[in-house]
Amino acid sequence: MSDPRSGQGYESAVAYAVAKQLGFSKDEVTWKHVPFNTSFAPGTKDFDFDINQISFSPARAKVVDFSDSYYDVNQAVVVNKGTPIASATSVSALKPYELGAQLGTTSYQFIKDEIKPSKQPSVFPSNAGAVQALKNKQIDGLVVDLPTAFYVTAVQVPNSKVLGQFPTQPGGEHFGMVFQKGNSLVTCVNKALSTLRSDGTLKQLQQQWLAKATGAPTLK
Repeated sequence: MSDPRSGQGYESAVAYAVAKQLGFSKDEVTWKHVPFNTSFAPGTKDFDFDINQISFSPARAKVVDFSDSYYDVNQAVVVNKGTPIASATSVSALKPYELGAQLGTTSYQFIKDEIKPSKQPSVFPSNAGAVQALKNKQIDGLVVDLPTAFYVTAVQVPNSKVLGQFPTQPGGEHFGMVFQKGNSLVTCVNKALSTLRSDGTLKQLQQQWLAKATGAPTLK
């Protein structure tokens, strides 16, 4: 979202905190750009780990290794203020509307499996396309994970709002760092994450960078 090198933003802060636990200084961390879909594709990786809001799924885990969760994910829905959908307060109230999401994401799966709208959801090859469709009012609502939802409303779509978030499911969706299959670094990173969880660092970073997350009502 922001430039990860800046240490601004939750994932960047987590990456530096993990690096510190592993004994690396800030200037020993190098950032690379990797297209989302190639990050969890099979094969050789030119990175140690990818921290990019990649949700764990059993299918993805067959071809790459995931760390433990560094963030338990809620899906959320973003709408334009003043549109009919903007007054919905429950999951069932979303059913008549056209919702959109990025292809291959857990958000798209969530629309199909949990919201089950009467209209076929719109699917977009990139999140940018989905955001543009919301901006142009070609879709009524955009389903993304909560951190992305706040970014969309803050930066990308003027006069939009996070209509609400959906309850986190226990043992449900979470973000993990992605590694090449068989990378022995996973064990070390999981140990670092465990320390950061138990000493309260992860919680503190979430409050610092994702504090607004408590502001979105939960839709049931």
